[in-house]
Amino acid sequence: MATDERNFRSTYYEKVGCRSVEEKRSLEILLKEKPLNRTKLKQFCLRFTVPSVHRALLWNLLLGLAPVFCDSHDYVMAQWSMVYEDLLRALKVLRLIDDKTTKSRIFYAMWLLENRKLKAGVNINVENTFVDITEVLNGSSISENDVDLYWIAKGFYNITREISHDFLKMKELTYVLLEKEDHAMFKHLTSLDIFHTLPMEKWYSSCFAGVLPKLSLIRIWDKICGKSKKIIVFVFIVLFNTQRVKLFRFKTVKEVLDHIDTIKENQEKGDLIVTKSIELWQQNRSHRSQND
Repeated sequence: MATDERNFRSTYYEKVGCRSVEEKRSLEILLKEKPLNRTKLKQFCLRFTVPSVHRALLWNLLLGLAPVFCDSHDYVMAQWSMVYEDLLRALKVLRLIDDKTTKSRIFYAMWLLENRKLKAGVNINVENTFVDITEVLNGSSISENDVDLYWIAKGFYNITREISHDFLKMKELTYVLLEKEDHAMFKHLTSLDIFHTLPMEKWYSSCFAGVLPKLSLIRIWDKICGKSKKIIVFVFIVLFNTQRVKLFRFKTVKEVLDHIDTIKENQEKGDLIVTKSIELWQQNRSHRSQND
């Protein structure tokens, strides 16, 4: 019980960005360096939970969006704002968005326009990874500034495209590690022939957006911004391991997917899965190279 209570408190403190004073001080010291050191900030991001108050700045730096020279940040934000307003104005003139269009769809249309992919007849309401990412970022309140949020969404989307490119390798690694960590679960899923029907590619390419609660998932995305893309594999393993009692009762893929679909609304389950995923990833990371 003592361990469970400590883990519960730790999870709660991590969610609200309240870690130890030493960790906070360490990050504040790093953020005062001139110029900022991305390597040190990356290591902090991988080792500790990022305080919510510093998350937007840290992500901007790690995603290569903001410069390491703090004196230039205001200028860069001004340039971002100009591009953002130009894109927004163009979409309104083209009558592709209105007051009822959601922020995630507006951002997606802006991205399409900026990347010259907004062709005649394009439907901005289709399901896609960019929208899924924006929904998580918006729901986790990473930034109250829409300009900042749009740029972060673009930067994180670039990482998900890398993950999508490496999906086959990551899928094979998932099978190997799942069999190692939970052989019984691996055998059960294999017996159901579920690996061929699970939406693994969608889960991985969206970094589990829409699968886990937004406030829980953002802690996994901290690590991904720190260039640890393989943590996604451990999320998959823990997702099934923590639900093993119920999953062993299921005989069809639909039953499995219907149950997993309930987790995104369960903050307690989401926190547990994320905490255990990070712990398992850290254990494995300590036995291999620091680079994923």
